[in-house]
Amino acid sequence: MAQKKSQHEHVVVPDNAFAHRVRKKTGENVFQCYQCLKCSTGCPMAHAMDILPHQLIKEVQLGLREEVISSRTIWVCASCLTCSVRCPNKIDIARVMDGLRQMAHARKGRLGDELVPLFHETFLRSIRGRGRVYEIGMLMNYKFKTKQLFRDIGLGWRMFRKGKIRLLPSRVKKTKEIKDLFNKFRGV
Repeated sequence: MAQKKSQHEHVVVPDNAFAHRVRKKTGENVFQCYQCLKCSTGCPMAHAMDILPHQLIKEVQLGLREEVISSRTIWVCASCLTCSVRCPNKIDIARVMDGLRQMAHARKGRLGDELVPLFHETFLRSIRGRGRVYEIGMLMNYKFKTKQLFRDIGLGWRMFRKGKIRLLPSRVKKTKEIKDLFNKFRGV
């Protein structure tokens, strides 16, 4: 007996070429993943993700482009490489996440939680300009853009008191080389 579909049921249309585009962009064969979950169980950011890393890889395999590109996970990923190191099939999952962020950004559509990509851009801009993150400058820039100036101010004050945030930025040598790297890989 066939079940009647609800008019509100979401129909997912797989994009069979999506996984191949991801492979071409990243050089990583996501079809090697057999869902052992090591990436997800080791991920320090899993608590903040809407799709765990192993689930995201499965969705890439299935060609669920919209679900992957609009996920919060690709932006929350800290690129710490824990998932890549733990993968028994040597899939560089952090590289896949980075490639997906690039694909999402190039698409210029809905990017999941809009604040996460904005934070990502602000973070990278801080590194490009100074060679490393200047937390106070980056956070002030982010807070002005989001118009959430006083949100989390208590947390910021506690971090400052514990010496986790410095008032003045650290000096970094060779900032020109860092800017050149950003320029070189901008279109990649």
